[in-house]
Amino acid sequence: MTNLTPYDNLFSIEGKVALVTGGTRGIGLMIARGFVEAGARVYISSRKAADCAAIEAELAEIGECIAIPADLQDETECQRLAAAVADREPALHILVNNAGATWGAPIAEFPGSAFDKVLGLNVKAPFMLTQACLPMLEAAGTHDDPARVINIGSIDGIHVPMLETYSYSASKAAIHQMTRHLARNLGRKHITVNAIAPGPFESKMMAATLRDFGDSIASTSPLSRIGRPDDMAGTAIFLSSRAASYITGSTIAVDGGIATTK
Repeated sequence: MTNLTPYDNLFSIEGKVALVTGGTRGIGLMIARGFVEAGARVYISSRKAADCAAIEAELAEIGECIAIPADLQDETECQRLAAAVADREPALHILVNNAGATWGAPIAEFPGSAFDKVLGLNVKAPFMLTQACLPMLEAAGTHDDPARVINIGSIDGIHVPMLETYSYSASKAAIHQMTRHLARNLGRKHITVNAIAPGPFESKMMAATLRDFGDSIASTSPLSRIGRPDDMAGTAIFLSSRAASYITGSTIAVDGGIATTK
């Protein structure tokens, strides 16, 4: 019989069950694909059923992926999504709250509705879905290997962005603080809560910005590039593995140093 060392499978998430919202594109898809390739059974969700079906079929060629469409701007949809996963799984090891929205406009034209939409999806929905998934997360978590909640923030919640995206930057600062608040209260339930604050990555949300300013944005990074899919997947896998079992309430900037070295 082979004697396992404490470091065997330290970064493994094989066999764990994960739910990734906004999992059909951008940051969410990077994480979902990484989880599937790492051997997790992954549920993805997004608003458009056709996108869910397409990515489910794509990722199912690699491993286990199940798509459940849901519009998380509606509180009842958060509850329905959690119930749909609970119908299939006795426990949920990893919840990634990634679904989000942005809005940009000059301050004189910035509408109040932009705060309702962006803060609703970027802050309220992660809270409501975490609340709805609590029984499954508690069932999965143990003293030595807690369940994980990963909230996707942004470096725009750490520094002041160049663009006039007032509701977006406010929402990301809020999700970083909510991460700390949830971490304090859920730790005793064997659940860790951390946030990832991405810098520039190729995504639909960033497409126009990177098209117009990609080279200049990359030049502001000490690493002189924008993020790659494996940068995001690797961070999420780390936070979901035994290696990160003693980390909670943290916001990790994955930005090449753009926001963290100034």
